[in-house]
Amino acid sequence: MTGPRPLAQVLREAAATLAETGVPSPRVDAELLLAHVLGVPVGQLRHDALLGGTAGTAELTRFGELLAERARRVPLQHLTGRAAFRRLELAVGPGVFIPRPETEVLVDLALAELRRLPTDPPPVVVDLCTGSGAIALAVADEWPAARVHAVEASEEAHAWAGANVRETGLPVDLRLGPAQQAFPDLLGAVDLVLSNPPYIPPAMVPTDPEVRDHDPAVALYGGGDDGLLIPLEVAARAAELLHPGGLLLMEHADTQGRTLPDRLVAAGAWTDVVDHPDLAGLPRVTSARRA
Repeated sequence: MTGPRPLAQVLREAAATLAETGVPSPRVDAELLLAHVLGVPVGQLRHDALLGGTAGTAELTRFGELLAERARRVPLQHLTGRAAFRRLELAVGPGVFIPRPETEVLVDLALAELRRLPTDPPPVVVDLCTGSGAIALAVADEWPAARVHAVEASEEAHAWAGANVRETGLPVDLRLGPAQQAFPDLLGAVDLVLSNPPYIPPAMVPTDPEVRDHDPAVALYGGGDDGLLIPLEVAARAAELLHPGGLLLMEHADTQGRTLPDRLVAAGAWTDVVDHPDLAGLPRVTSARRA
């Protein structure tokens, strides 16, 4: 690309290029990439494009490089280094699971539980398998009265979570280690355990290249024939952390809306096991109360 060129034309051509490669939202992705290169909000970019704004040669060269990467189905968030989650913008990149909009229903359910709990003493919340820290940080942001703890086993993902804790300044106690042995100092003292563990069954390899080729496998596949090996191990640790009456909220695949609740009921440590849909109406989060 050579410049200066009208922003509107650049965006049209970029969206067409991305559409040819099967990118699901070509226009939006083109806008986000160009706004990233120009260092402006997307709204400002759209305004400037309507008014005949232009981009220069250096900016267009960088945009062309990023556009080529996106056309190869490198995740948009890896190219911008940012992922939006609820009210936060988080740092992400290779080695960490990119937070998804469907996970926001878990945070909504967590906030509903926190509203019914007293704030003195502060409720204790634990996020097992925190990844980028998205769930823990969202809760700390939206419910400052809570004491929020989080753990991640992957050193790469833990580094991203640490960067997000530092950048947001939110008071999350972040630790490195396996969720199955996490927080021995909090046994029986936790009000709410949240988890988006690896849960994809081995036969259900994601079709989207952005997920299949770029999200770390350790954050995707749950183990066992049904993908529930790790989730059930994490749930067993949650049962040790929660006091009687405490609540577990666990995300799962849309094919596990019956199997995960059934397995939790069979474990014998839980009551009031209920599954909840996401915004698309698909089974997404199981809640279970510690017996």
